[in-house]
Amino acid sequence: MPQNTDQYYVPEQTFWPIVGSIGLCVTVLGIVNWIHEHRFGPYLFLTGALILSLMMFGWFSLVIQESRKGLYSAQMDRSFRWGMVWFIFSEVMFFGAFFGVLFYVREYSVPWLGGEGSKHATHTLLWDNFKAAWPLLVNPDPTKYPSPNGIIPAFGIPALNTLILLTSGATVTWAHHALKSNHRFQLVLGLLATVLLGATFLGFQAYEYHHAYTEMNLKLSSGIYGTTFFMLTGFHGAHVTIGTIMLTIILFRCLKGHFTPENHFGFEATAWYWHFVDVVWLCLFIFVYWL
Repeated sequence: MPQNTDQYYVPEQTFWPIVGSIGLCVTVLGIVNWIHEHRFGPYLFLTGALILSLMMFGWFSLVIQESRKGLYSAQMDRSFRWGMVWFIFSEVMFFGAFFGVLFYVREYSVPWLGGEGSKHATHTLLWDNFKAAWPLLVNPDPTKYPSPNGIIPAFGIPALNTLILLTSGATVTWAHHALKSNHRFQLVLGLLATVLLGATFLGFQAYEYHHAYTEMNLKLSSGIYGTTFFMLTGFHGAHVTIGTIMLTIILFRCLKGHFTPENHFGFEATAWYWHFVDVVWLCLFIFVYWL
């Protein structure tokens, strides 16, 4: 529980930040080489992911131990809250950039290629039979840029996943109210339901990706439609994965009785992150799948 003091706890030096930096570097190198189809790319990516997992487990364990020892004051609690607020804001900007790419392509690039605002159709300089309509399913050179066979309908798995995530937002809120009311059984039940719903969402998305790759020829290399689709949904899926892991850790901490109605910022921060993931998915469903 935060102490009634303005003392600011300064932790001892730790090697976890440099471990995290190395893990991020190796992970990014792995992704880049994987995209370029280098054989060692997936292995680099997995190595980096393992390093990041080790860093998060070690560093978060240290923070939990400090909190359990009562080393954090009310001022530290405020710092944690502002830190989480700015972290989520940075995530909003992160996805905002990718949504900006999608809007720019749909509202400006494609109409320009179709000759909008010009006396001559720009596409005549590129390839014939170009249709300035989103999504672009015909590419100029199918041997280099294979065209997808179609788009993923919104009112199928995406709509089901929307219902799943909205329900998970309700269950995590139910769990939060149960924690503040000190109803431990409802707390655990709500968190368990949220974790299971998150895992179910990921399972459906994995099935959707497999269907897109094997039956629709929709890939990251399938022109601008495939690129924007997998860029947005893939990063969101990564965030759902991270959020599900965080919720699982919070569930185990609740089972151990780490939180009280007065002191549970770890739970609150995770719930904030999960609600952010829900809102991003709503935007994805509307602008990527539906419209």
